[in-house]
Order: sequence, then C-alpha cells, then structure tokens
Amino acid sequence: MGPGEQTITNDEMLAAEYNSEYLGVTHFQLMETVGARIADRIAEKTRGKTNPRIHIIAGPGKNGGDGFATARHLASQGYKVRVTLVARTSDVHDEAARHQLDAILQMTDSIQFESLPDSSQLRPIEADIILDAVLGYGIKGELRQPLLGAVRIINRSRGYKIGLDLPSGLDSDTGEPHGEAVKADLTISLHKIKQGLLKGTQYAGETISLPIGIPPEAEAYAGPGDFKILWKPRPPTAHKGDYGRLLIIGGSENFTGAPAFSALAATKCGTDLVYVASPDKTAEIIASYSPDLITIKLPGDHLNPRALPELAKWTTTADAIVLGPGIGLHEETVDAVKKLITEAGEQNKPIVLDADALKIFGRNRRRLKSPAVLTPHQGEFAQVLQRKISPDTQLRQEAARQLATETGATVVLKANIDIIADTNRLRLNKTGNPYMTVGGTGDILTGIIGAFLSQKADPFRAAVAGAFLNGLAGDMLMKEKGPTVTPLALVDHIPRAIKYCVDGPPFPPIQ
Repeated sequence: MGPGEQTITNDEMLAAEYNSEYLGVTHFQLMETVGARIADRIAEKTRGKTNPRIHIIAGPGKNGGDGFATARHLASQGYKVRVTLVARTSDVHDEAARHQLDAILQMTDSIQFESLPDSSQLRPIEADIILDAVLGYGIKGELRQPLLGAVRIINRSRGYKIGLDLPSGLDSDTGEPHGEAVKADLTISLHKIKQGLLKGTQYAGETISLPIGIPPEAEAYAGPGDFKILWKPRPPTAHKGDYGRLLIIGGSENFTGAPAFSALAATKCGTDLVYVASPDKTAEIIASYSPDLITIKLPGDHLNPRALPELAKWTTTADAIVLGPGIGLHEETVDAVKKLITEAGEQNKPIVLDADALKIFGRNRRRLKSPAVLTPHQGEFAQVLQRKISPDTQLRQEAARQLATETGATVVLKANIDIIADTNRLRLNKTGNPYMTVGGTGDILTGIIGAFLSQKADPFRAAVAGAFLNGLAGDMLMKEKGPTVTPLALVDHIPRAIKYCVDGPPFPPIQ
C-alpha cells in the first residue's frame, strides 16, 4: 500500500457500487474492467516465462465472476488458463457472473474448466500463478464447505498466490479470518484498499489497489446505495420497538404542522414508534393529522421548563430525539431547549436540531456531547455561524466542515445542492427540485434523518441517506403531479422512493 492511499469499508464499497449503477455504470461493466486489469497484472508477473501455468480458483458469487472475466481476458492474450469452480455451475446466480461463466464455458480450447462442488475432490495445485477468486468482501459467519476446503487447498498449493480483492475468508473491515483465510503473496484490492487489509497483513501479503471504473461521483454525491446500506431486512422474530423509538419535540400555538410533518415522515421510514411531544392544544391538532401519531401533551401553549419532568421519561426511553420543528422562540422555550440539549449530551442520546432549536443553539454554539445532526437552510446556517455565507460552492463546503468540526455534529446545509459534512467526511446531494422550497419539506427531511438515527444509523450516513431520499421523493412527486409540491404529498411519496432504492439495481430514470 502506497503512502496516502485511501481505504474503504465494506458498506462504503457496497454503496459505491450501487451508486455506480445509478449513474449508469453497470456491475457487468465493472466486472469486465476488473477482468481486463487483473489479466494485465498477471501478464506483467509472468513476463519472460514460457507457457506460464495460471490456475484460477473461483467461487459462485461476484468474486468468482471477476475470476471468470480474468480467465477470458488472459486467454485473449494467448495464455492457457485453468479454472476451477468450487460449486455447481447452476449455483452461479449473479447475472454478470453468469454471463462471464457462460462465455468461458464456450472457450474449450484456451480455458480448461472444471466444476468441483465437493471439497473432497479438490487437490493441491502447482502453478506459476494461483488466482484466489473464491470470496470477496461482505462475507458473514464462519466459512463452510466447499469454500472452506478451497481456502485450505489454496494454502497447501505451490505457486504465487494472488488474492482478488481480498484473500478469501478475510473480513474486509476487521482483517480477521472467518475461521480460516487464504495466505496470499499479493492482494489486488479493487477500487480502494479494503480497511481490513491494513490489519490482516499476515494474510494479504503485498497489497495494491486497482481502479475498476467506479465514477468519482458515485462517492462524491449521495445515491441509492447510501440508503441501501442502512435499510436492513427484518427477521421474523422482530418485535415492536426493535427498529427504533423516535421522540419529536416541537410545535407551538402558531406552528402545528412542522412536528406533524417530521413525525409522519419518520413513520414512513421504518421507525417502529414515533412520539410527538407538544404543548397541550397543539398536540390535539397534531393528533388529528393521522392515527399513526402518538402525541404527548405538555403544559402551556409553548415549550417551557415545567414540561421537562414529563419529557424526562420519554427522552430516556427514546432511541433518538428530534428537537425544534415549529417550537418557537419564547423566552421560556429558549431555556427549555438549552436544558434538553444538555440532557441529550448527558445521556449520549442521538439528536437532530432543526429550525428554532438550531437558532437557539447558534446563540451559544458549543461542542455537542451526543451524536448530533444539524439541518440548517442557508439563513439558519448564517445565523449559527454568525456571519454571511459565500455563494461559492467550495467556500460553503469549507464553512460546513468548520461548523461540523466546532460542534462535533454532522451538518446538512440545505440548498439546491445539499452539503453534508462531519469532521472527516463530506458528501453532496443533487436530488430535489425548486418546488421543494415550500414550508414543511425541511421538517420532513428532519423526520427522515431522525428515523434513521433511531434505528442506530451513524449520523453522517443517516444524513446522507436522508437528504437523498427526501429529494428523490420530491422528484418523484414533481414528475407525477407537476410543479405543485405539498408536504403531505411529499410524505406519501417516501415509500415509493424507498422501494426504488431497495429494488435496484437497475435504477431506471424517475417517471
């Protein structure tokens, strides 16, 4: 690994691949590039050898597909290649890998192919190059046969061993083996160095990265992949509350819609229980929006310190808090908001600060002690930073990073291109349209982010996914209804936006 070379986690790689599909670069195209470039590396390693023996051990998944593509490209350069699939050919279900397999099955003169689904059939190999294409990133649990047998055979074989993306069996994040792992002489990590390779050096050998054609925009901009890595399938044993309890504190005599929009959005994003704590009469109005909403009546017509004892039991049981939508700036409210922010820090409770709570926080800006997301529009951003904000995109990004660094929070600067920043990371989001400037759409974004936080998402990832999903729902609404975006209609399009992300790839143009 060279100095300054970037690393990537399992989830980041998965998101980048999905986002590439969204941008029009298919998995098949990436696999083709992998095959061609790995073949070129092997050709360099064997230069000067007469009739080098090249043996590729492939699994039935995408890593195996990369191995099949490599075999074909090597054959096209005049090499004789042997491929062993440690599965049945019918076990190859990935569409791109299946295409690659079907191609090499026709190349009977240049590629010697065998399928050995029974690990007892495997024998040690002697070759100049042994390419390990059994397993890539993202594996879970202990290795089982026949893949475990393949790992053991590769380790017992004689030849220069190359791990394709990862040594099979090595965890891409932790660098720990899933029981056992291949001990490679060289690991060629696709796109960027997998994080686990820094720790699993005894398995990785020499490590290099290989560009495979993932567009820079797949990582610079939010995409459906950023949502997919947060959206986990639910097991049949799931219980109420397992997927989050979100408390939204907001609303006042003149602003009843904002907390309702946040809450309704959260209910569409998979959070099990959403509570809205609001002043007495305001809570009654909020409850009328939907029977899905659970309201908590607080004393008075605005949030005040007398409500804090009642709120305490709810803040304790909540997995995350949204503070601010429609909450107002009454003097007593300012005092209560400050105390709630302090209490969240003491409990290490994830919190989203929006609207008036954000303005209150900006008057006494400090480093937050709990995981937090700030969601200012441009005017609020200037108030929090207490200075004018440049229209220059680069300067705005630097300002967002500055606020994130000072507060320890993730900052979502809402604009025509959203900026999402924490102390180390920065992403942009292009979804959304000018018709989403109507009141309430920002409250919906806040509710979406709060929902993800309540489901234990990392604040930065919650913010990136939330910005993309909110804008995508708005784009779908505009395509369907034309230039008339209302908050309730936007909420109703959230499930459609979620389905679009979950069902892909492919990701067709928005209709």
